[in-house]
Amino acid sequence: MKKTLMAMIGLAMAATLSAQAPAKSKPAGLGKAPEESNQDLNIRAYIELLRTDVQKAKAQVMGDVMQLDADQATKFWPIYKKFETDFAATGDKVTGLIKDYAANYDNMTDTVADNLATRLLDLEQERNALKRKYYAQFKAALDPITAARFLQVENQLEKLVDLQIASSLPVISH
Repeated sequence: MKKTLMAMIGLAMAATLSAQAPAKSKPAGLGKAPEESNQDLNIRAYIELLRTDVQKAKAQVMGDVMQLDADQATKFWPIYKKFETDFAATGDKVTGLIKDYAANYDNMTDTVADNLATRLLDLEQERNALKRKYYAQFKAALDPITAARFLQVENQLEKLVDLQIASSLPVISH
């Protein structure tokens, strides 16, 4: 269990670093043409490397906590891999949302704040719909208890990552 806890902490730390990286790119994007600077490209490559590490750590935690036998594992992991692929698209949207937040932080308007908040709410709804879809697949392939365990672990990891991201972003002032 201690190994699992350490993996979860590592996952959260990696997520914090990936969440902080877009904020650092803010100065490079101000007043420049839409082309990506070398710094932006480096940050994007760094985020992709962190994502790979986060996905590996997340799969390790999931494997440790799920405690699947061989038969269950052959059913679980292909579905989980599809889930992670679909879930990565929401990660792209989170990154975009953070970049937009950072780009507009110093000059926040009511319109921009409303747009960012609405996008955040839509993203949360999308993530829940995706988890609901895959919960049904896990339940059909395995059983409701195993599916619920997946959902529980996924929610815990998601909340941990979300907390790390949220704690890295300043609250809107003004």
